[in-house]
Parts: sequence; structure tokens; C-alpha cells
Amino acid sequence: MSEASKILDELNDRSREVFRLIVESYLESGEPVGSRTLSRSLSEKVSAATVRNVMQDLEFLGLLGSPHVSAGRVPTQVGLRMFVDGLLEVGDLGEDDRKKLDETLGSNSGDVSGMLDRVGAALSNVTHGASLVLTPKHESEIKHIEFVSLGHDRALVVLVFADGHVENRLFTPPPGQTPSSMREAANFLNALIEGRKLSDVRRMIQTEIAARRQEIDVLARELVESGLAAWEGEASDSARLIVRGRANLLGDTGQEEELERIRVLFDDLERKRDIAEFLELTEEGEGVRIFIGSENKLFSLSGSSLVVSPYMNADRKIIGAVGVIGPTRLNYGRIVPIVDYTAQLVGKLISDRS
Repeated sequence: MSEASKILDELNDRSREVFRLIVESYLESGEPVGSRTLSRSLSEKVSAATVRNVMQDLEFLGLLGSPHVSAGRVPTQVGLRMFVDGLLEVGDLGEDDRKKLDETLGSNSGDVSGMLDRVGAALSNVTHGASLVLTPKHESEIKHIEFVSLGHDRALVVLVFADGHVENRLFTPPPGQTPSSMREAANFLNALIEGRKLSDVRRMIQTEIAARRQEIDVLARELVESGLAAWEGEASDSARLIVRGRANLLGDTGQEEELERIRVLFDDLERKRDIAEFLELTEEGEGVRIFIGSENKLFSLSGSSLVVSPYMNADRKIIGAVGVIGPTRLNYGRIVPIVDYTAQLVGKLISDRS
């Protein structure tokens, strides 16, 4: 049992109700809650002074904080965590929300990436937050690879899969590349990788390069390594994360501190390189997980919350994730079933297409 759970169990009914009402009010309005307001909402008729004493006790326990000199209180990150773990009432998915999500998958046309892009847009629209969709890596067998020069400092590596799917990546080739070295690099790779999956070939190719150094030109060898890095490194991971609805986070925010938080979050979303961490957040078990503030190792500097769930293929293997990110006062009870349903929907569609 966590420390927060122990604290919750030790609260009496009055303290628990005061705490719950403060958190629910904060999640709805974002404003501190005062004792006079609370005294009118409690099921037990008590004075504002009595409520103030309870609030002070909850503050001493680290569950509430006071952002201003006023008597109003807001939940701390520890308080929000305790509320989510012990008092949150998760609602059912609304029919309107379900319909909007289902409509994005109504058409079977287009590739998986296009479908996931539409899902991300719908998830953002339904939750009024920013949506994150981590797309699966393509696991079909490779049919063909080639390099295309776009200038002395830019090149394109094109990968054609057996199922007709085509991917390409821009990258910076090693200096001195020529059409001949590009053809040699492509021929070397095609002889090795045809019929294999991308996830299986990297180590094999590195071994082959080391064993056959006399058979492949230095320039071609460098090009092979650079081209593969375009898939295995940052460029590949960044391309796998679809972010939609950034503008929803701005809302009617007017406070400079809140605007700065959102600017930091946008910067994180634009520059995040280790996208694999996003999927790792979901791998401790199935279902929806909630990360609040600094618990969220991807976007902790922005003080945001992340509600995320993995989705699986037909073999029950986690291959991607969907989530919603926003301020810590997200409507968790509503967003959790939306994220859960979206993950199940995506997993089913990808399984049906495989």
C-alpha cells in the first residue's frame, strides 16, 4: 500500500468529504476553494471555522496547498495522486464521444498511419486536450531499399515492404558520396535484407560489414550505416509520435505562469527524442495509466498530466499507445474511459488489418 493510500484510509468521513469536494471543485474550475463555500456543500452541517480546521489538517498532511494568501486551498500533486487512486469515480463512455471516435474508423481506406492521424485528431477534439498517438513500427518483410541523392548534404533512403508499404527518411550522408557509392550501398543491402523484417537486420548488417570490409567501398559502408541510423535513431522515433490539438491547451489561459508552462510543454512535444519512453510508460501492465506532474518523466518540467493506454496487435503484443496530455486539473473521470476505448478500438482495427 502506498503512503498516499495509508493517509486516505486514516482520514475520517468529514476530512475525506472535504478533501474530495476541494479536488472535484478544483478539477472543474481550477480555482482555490474556501471554507465558506465548502460549509454549504457538505452533507454534514458544520461551521466555516470547523471546515477551516479540517483544511489545515489536510494541508499539514501534504494533500492541500494554498497558492495565495487567501484561505482558499487547492490539491497538491500528492493530493491529486491520492484522489485518483482512491476516490476517483470513472464514468462510462458517453454515446456522443463513442460516436465521434467510431466515425474516424468508419472508412477502411488509407494506410494505418493515416487512420492513426485521424484517431489523434478525434481524441483531441473529444477530450479538448492534446492527443498523443505512438504508431507501431512497420513489421512487414522488406522487399527493396535504395538511396536517392538530394544534394551534397541531403539524401533520401527509401524502404519498400513486401505488402506495398513505402517509407522514406531524409538524412545527411557522409561527405564525398557519389552515385556509384549509393548504388553499391543499395546493392549490398538488398542482397542481405530482402525477405527480412527491419527489426531483425541491423545487427546482422553490422556483422556483415565487419566481415566483408574488403568487398564494400568505404563510402558505401558509411552510407549504409548512416541510412540505417535514419530508421533506428531519433528521426524514426520522432516520426512515430503523432501530436494533435496543441491549441486546445491554450484555452482562455491568461496567467503568465500558466502560459510559460504550456510553452515548455510545446517545446517538449516538438523536441522529444526518446519516444520509446512514451511506450515504456505503459508496459507495466494493461489498461489506462495516469501520470501527474513530476511523475510524468517525459513532460515533468511543464507540470502536466498524461493519461495513456497501450494498444495491442492480434498476438496481444503491445505495439503502440494513445494518450491525452493537459494540465494537472484534467477531468480524469471522463478522460480515462475515452483513452481506454480509443486504445481498444485502434488495437482491434490494426489486428483486423494484419
